[in-house]
Amino acid sequence: MNHRITVCTSCRRKGTETRPGFELIKRLRNALLGADDTMPETFDVSGVACMAGCDRPCTIAYHGTSKASYLFGDIDPEADIDDLVAFAKQYAYLGDGWCSSVDRPGKLRKSTLARIPATGSALEEQKARAS
Repeated sequence: MNHRITVCTSCRRKGTETRPGFELIKRLRNALLGADDTMPETFDVSGVACMAGCDRPCTIAYHGTSKASYLFGDIDPEADIDDLVAFAKQYAYLGDGWCSSVDRPGKLRKSTLARIPATGSALEEQKARAS
């Protein structure tokens, strides 16, 4: 299965010129490489110019093949790295990607900006209800 983490590289904290996305990418890649054996899948970590989470910098998204995607905001590259790695481990095991906010680690319980169903999921649910 393909898993990706995408980090906004345009986000800036208000009143600064610092773009924490670049630091977050580096820290996250290193943390995932050093993760213990409970990480069942690898994650590609990359940056993108903007994810429209400007009011809640820094934003980060988790994607998986045939899984719901998540967009989180207000991420701090130093303070939140453990929660981000813990969610990667959790997300890798979620067959459809769905989990409730209370099941997400630490800060990610309250910093969710969006959960986006996997492509085709809404259509499949609609067909199932009609049957």
